[in-house]
Amino acid sequence: MKIVVLTGAGISAESGLRTFRDGDGLWESHRVEDVATPGAFRRDPALVHRFYNMRRADARAARPNAAHLALADLGRNPAHDLTLVTQNVDDLHERAGSPKVLHMHGALDGALCAACGHRWPAPLRMQATDPCPACNRPATRPDIVWFGEMPHHLDRIIAAIAAADLFCAIGTSGQVYPAAGFAACARDHDVPTLELNLTDSANAPDFSRRLTGPATRLVPDWVASLG
Repeated sequence: MKIVVLTGAGISAESGLRTFRDGDGLWESHRVEDVATPGAFRRDPALVHRFYNMRRADARAARPNAAHLALADLGRNPAHDLTLVTQNVDDLHERAGSPKVLHMHGALDGALCAACGHRWPAPLRMQATDPCPACNRPATRPDIVWFGEMPHHLDRIIAAIAAADLFCAIGTSGQVYPAAGFAACARDHDVPTLELNLTDSANAPDFSRRLTGPATRLVPDWVASLG
């Protein structure tokens, strides 16, 4: 069976990573959107780096949970062809053992030069004045897709959804596009859709089947049901 799984912040919340959209949406009295845009980086790169340094430290301290481990098992199952897509910027899927993960919003463990586009592994703490290893310019930023930027791997994701036998979203808010439109895309291609979430997402009507509850319970049960 060809399966496309999209994961969101809800799957990592049970590993202790904060879900800003489900809280007050604030960090140090700043809206998250104000520390996650190219304009914010131009205005106050030190503030943006402080935010992502904190998130990077939190992610490295977190551990994969039962939902991450179940998806890793699914990815290794020769009876299924899994395309695992995540909106998350942590590496919990990889540390759980998932062999291939499409990070559509980038990753905390990556650094990007805003001047020349070179990428390299991020240290635990970064600052804008860190020189790029390729061009030596002080233009270091997190390798994160910010609001207003184009997510990664979209062509590959859409093609996988169109060819899938099942599309499943886990722990997503259904508020952030283009990911929030993936279920509708699957429906347009007559692909069955399943939502596993703590509560119904904003785009819940786009799913043909929905199960509510914690990801650490729902995902292992669902993966076991696939055989």
